[in-house]
Amino acid sequence: MHGSTRSTRTTRRTVPAAVAALAAGLLVHVPAAGGAAAAPPAPAGEPTGVTTLSTGWTIPWGTAWLPDGKSALITERDGFGVWSLAADGSGKKQVGKVPEAQTTGGEGGLMGIAVDPQWADNHHVYVMHTAAEGNRIARMTYDGATLGEYTVLLKGIKKARYHNGGRLAFGPDGHLYATTGDAQDRPLAQDRNSLNGKILRMTKDGKPAPGNPFGNHVYSLGHRNPQGIAFDPQGRLWEAELGDASRDELNLIKPGRNYGWPTCEGTCNVAGMTNPKTTWAVTQASPSGVAVVDGAVYMAALRGQRLWRVPINADNENVGTPKAFYVGQYGRLRAVTAVPGATALWLSTTNADNMGGQPDGVDKILRATIG
Repeated sequence: MHGSTRSTRTTRRTVPAAVAALAAGLLVHVPAAGGAAAAPPAPAGEPTGVTTLSTGWTIPWGTAWLPDGKSALITERDGFGVWSLAADGSGKKQVGKVPEAQTTGGEGGLMGIAVDPQWADNHHVYVMHTAAEGNRIARMTYDGATLGEYTVLLKGIKKARYHNGGRLAFGPDGHLYATTGDAQDRPLAQDRNSLNGKILRMTKDGKPAPGNPFGNHVYSLGHRNPQGIAFDPQGRLWEAELGDASRDELNLIKPGRNYGWPTCEGTCNVAGMTNPKTTWAVTQASPSGVAVVDGAVYMAALRGQRLWRVPINADNENVGTPKAFYVGQYGRLRAVTAVPGATALWLSTTNADNMGGQPDGVDKILRATIG
């Protein structure tokens, strides 16, 4: 509901300012030198014109560019198809379907997709989807024309009608990151031995990545329903999370940190829990995808039907004042993806989902220029 179910809940956490560095194959954050006063948010342009690139979609959920930036792969959640679309919006083609994928009658189905950074050599792509026993992460091959060779990498992620997470992204360390929801079983988010309510970090073979904080797949915990992750040029990981009854969140993710759910929602002061960088009323957001472009995090909003821009800083962890764009113009926004080699974004609408209630085929892929 609104991309997530919502019921009553509490509030959350605090953390010192720090700067991210990549070390020992793991994202490590060190304090800013000298204790200098915080710099103002880095200057950045704002979204300007929007063009419609492609129509006739039904719940386009995940988008991943091929390394050459000439085309992207896009998943449709309930149809389980993977499509190719050229950078100019031409050449829409279904290249295959993901085997053993199922819906949950809510938010599950075929969700995130990520293209291997070495795709030109190995042709690997990765998908997250719902199956009979739960949610899975699988690897397939894509030769530029056809999707095939399905291999399950990770099972055991509990599924539910709602709160399935589902986003995939490769980090600058070469490892695969995945978001998982609490599957409407709140205590799982605080269980370090559960794959649910987490951000996971794994090798390309689906094994726990070296240096993970608890020696398993878990990178961070205490998440309700994270549906957006993106890395900034400094290697820091930003995450958008659907709240419950009061506050949605933008978090700066660090290894081993606890982001509070279900003890907290939004900002609170509970020992051992990390506060979000900014929050929104659930009516204004219900966030899904995020992307980092030109000094800002861009966050797609489902229920809020808008694109949020949050200025970030290269040299400290402060964020600027969020600003909304396209309010109500395109309906529910699901994915937001940086365009390679351009200061621009791709956005996908998701008005044909069960909360949008519109017919199949009404959804679009849009391109927004950052001025």
